[in-house]
Amino acid sequence: MENFFTVFAVTALVAVALVCTQHWHGHFSMDSTFGVQKHHTEPTPRIGGVALVSGLLMGWFLAAPDVRAILGPMLLAGVPAFAFGLAEDVTKKVGVLPRLLATMFSGVLAWYLTGVAMQDTGVPFVDWLLQFTPVAVIFTAFAVGGVANSINIIDGFNGLAAGAVSIMLAAIGLMALSVGDAPLAATCAVLAACALGFGAVNWPLGKIFLGDGGAYLLGFCLAWVAVLLPMRSPHINAWATALACAYPVIEVLSSVRRRRKREGHHPGQPDKVHLHHLIHRRVIRQRFPGLRAPLQNGFTSVLCCFLVVLPAAWAVVFAQNTWALALGFALFAGIYEALYVRLSQFRWIWIKNSSHAPKCRPADAHKS
Repeated sequence: MENFFTVFAVTALVAVALVCTQHWHGHFSMDSTFGVQKHHTEPTPRIGGVALVSGLLMGWFLAAPDVRAILGPMLLAGVPAFAFGLAEDVTKKVGVLPRLLATMFSGVLAWYLTGVAMQDTGVPFVDWLLQFTPVAVIFTAFAVGGVANSINIIDGFNGLAAGAVSIMLAAIGLMALSVGDAPLAATCAVLAACALGFGAVNWPLGKIFLGDGGAYLLGFCLAWVAVLLPMRSPHINAWATALACAYPVIEVLSSVRRRRKREGHHPGQPDKVHLHHLIHRRVIRQRFPGLRAPLQNGFTSVLCCFLVVLPAAWAVVFAQNTWALALGFALFAGIYEALYVRLSQFRWIWIKNSSHAPKCRPADAHKS
């Protein structure tokens, strides 16, 4: 426990140091207030990933040998994801595709270093295909890249990414403990300590941001432990870790579908109509108009984190029941869709037409 507190403290202290020294590095590290998805009211350092790396390195240094054996390859494999993300934070010139490919390459590198790839999904035909190593490696790379990108997608409000990842890591750690995999559970605790250490400075006022480097690194680490658990412990179904990560994954799938339907929009193009944006605009700002903007920002994350807890808790309870896990994923996808329709179209999903419900104007999707 003392080691985890040390990791938390190191991450938080480095984050504080970055905030206090922003007048030295701010000319390249600041995130401006201009942009489609900006909610902060003053320029803010977006290199919080540096604090995460500091905490992770401390966690590796203090860890027992069996935990180091997991953390070491993970940190090494995460270098491409972090490096390309940090390059975007500093230059603002690295495109979405190079960053996505870098996170996928991190997944390939993790397989190369450990020999582990996703080969058991609980779907017979898919599992037959995954017995061929190249197919398994490609599948793992896509899965890791997708989860890492999903954390970057939900990193829109103070504390949301850090809080959500901490909850998901707690769920995966509990499942690891339930099957006696103490080293993987300790690895999840180290990662969560880093996320919470950063979150202590980021929430609720947003003094520093994860940036793409931090979000991709944190997302990659989350994705990799989600791959490791069912591969190390056959009693845990792969659907369990997928369900634990359901909120950001469904957010990405919904975003791609939504953007493809909008004429002239690319699936990788940012917008302000993610579910967390709608919760901020339609719930927090309307229910708490007297709160300062940074506090409205921070409390949006608190409300959104309840959406992370629901599937994560279901995953822990039914970790060894494939049908219950698949049902949980479907139920949560339905809850997400119902909330999204309610907040975007002012109706419940089962009500096709309502003369009493106001129409959502297309222009409203671009309002802050």
